[in-house]
Amino acid sequence: MIKISTSFDGGSIQVLSIQDNGEIQVRLRPDNASEFKQWFYFRVQGAAYLPCVIDFGNVMDSAYPKGWEDYQAMASYDRQNWFRVPTTFDSGNLKIEHTPLANSVYYAYFEPYSYEQHLHLLGEVQSSGLCQIDDLGNTCDGRDINLLTIGNQAASDVKIWIIARQHPGETMAEWLMEGFLSRLIDFQDSTARALLDIATIYAVPHMNPDGAVRGNLRTNAKGANLNREWLEPSLEKSPEVWQVRQKMQETGVDIFLDIHGDESIPYVFVAGTEGVPNYSENIAHLENLFKNSFQAACPDFQDQFGYPKDKPNEADLRLATHYVGNTFQCLAFTLEMPFKDNLNLPDDDFGWNGQRSLRMGESLLTPLLTVARKLSKNP
Repeated sequence: MIKISTSFDGGSIQVLSIQDNGEIQVRLRPDNASEFKQWFYFRVQGAAYLPCVIDFGNVMDSAYPKGWEDYQAMASYDRQNWFRVPTTFDSGNLKIEHTPLANSVYYAYFEPYSYEQHLHLLGEVQSSGLCQIDDLGNTCDGRDINLLTIGNQAASDVKIWIIARQHPGETMAEWLMEGFLSRLIDFQDSTARALLDIATIYAVPHMNPDGAVRGNLRTNAKGANLNREWLEPSLEKSPEVWQVRQKMQETGVDIFLDIHGDESIPYVFVAGTEGVPNYSENIAHLENLFKNSFQAACPDFQDQFGYPKDKPNEADLRLATHYVGNTFQCLAFTLEMPFKDNLNLPDDDFGWNGQRSLRMGESLLTPLLTVARKLSKNP
């Protein structure tokens, strides 16, 4: 008998019917307190060597229907090694067609990053002796909002803030953070040492642990889209943003990165602050400096495809990048990675995945060092 389950960290799907021949009807489940739906993560048991057809009945009602075009679902037998499986999107119907080679298999929208992995990452970085972990407060469900501080915290340091997973289903964001932090604490890495000589890094690897554990795509436990809360956050609805924003006021911000994943655009790209009131020629120069250095360090990054640029003074200041860039008059970017493949350097077997996100995180040190040297009072 075939069984489908989701009672684990990040699990999400609604089962309509299961046939003994492997025909399975499912539906995407919305976030617990909103109508956003796109993320799925479930386990299938009892279907070894059975040609399974998993039919998603409501993908046209999802948050990003265009995200299903040319999309291939991910699967794993051990939740460590993930690969793409044949997936079709035709006439509004999404189907996974896969013959499992074992009695237990997991399917997910993208390679998951569990809360246990998150806690392990915090421990690994702290054990380096270079990192201080601070508790900023609690989420709506009572989980910790942790800040990692790496550097000398000298008054003259360039203050670099990097946050990830405001949208919990965008798990590639924390894979990137793992790569970034792991390289940053490697004292044998000359780029990391040079960066920490002139900068202090403030990192929040996971802004939305409640939403992640609940299997949400975009919102926290109260249904708040954190990346629309930065102008007027509250302790009741969006404590994650409120606490981080308060800490930023204490430290100041010279460079800010907000890490995300995009459902529809099959490229890696950044979105800047050209539409905020305090945008300047100096910020435009720093943007170009960052992007040119990033392209040289990582061929996965490109600057041709991305979001349309905002017109002057028309940016939405509820978004983290716009709010922080405008408030602190600093370089601020939203970095987006694909849920699909990266058409800049396609990979038929894995598409974009956790490891590629991790490697991109490692490469981020180079453009950050380039800009930090430009800003540093002690180059």
